[in-house]
Amino acid sequence: MSYGLLLLRVFVGVAFFGHGTQKLFGWWGGYGPQGTGGYFSSLGYKSGVQMAVLAGLAEAGGGTLLALGLLTPVACAALAVVMINAIVAVTLKRAFMLGSELELTYLVVAISIAVTGPGRFSIDRAIGWDDTLSGVWWGIAALVAAAVVSFVSLAGFRTKPPPQPAAQAE
Repeated sequence: MSYGLLLLRVFVGVAFFGHGTQKLFGWWGGYGPQGTGGYFSSLGYKSGVQMAVLAGLAEAGGGTLLALGLLTPVACAALAVVMINAIVAVTLKRAFMLGSELELTYLVVAISIAVTGPGRFSIDRAIGWDDTLSGVWWGIAALVAAAVVSFVSLAGFRTKPPPQPAAQAE
């Protein structure tokens, strides 16, 4: 089980780190804060660039912490915030198998790791925090914290995006 958790934690953590650095620095073919901020603005976020930077920090920071197995519930909550925002702002209007399944999978993985803990090969274990920072209540706490932060960002920092013009028939 320890090797499976290590593989899952490192892969998901590195994937989030990559997505975060796309937003923050334009690495890996990303658009950086300005380009990603424009996309966030098109989704109705009031301060698109600032929200892109916050999302990038949550992804890169949370992904790094997750890959290392350090402060695992905090890492999982940070990643869950980004996924809840992505689900509500982008994919909720799509059917499950037409675009929302990846974000839901990442969300479930993050909360599941908060519940199970980072495993034997983690910094949390090395410093004796793994028993203290894991369990069902940590998973619930990570999910509730992510839901609260997501509600604030979606309700307080996002307006309904403007309607897109319909394609004109020729």
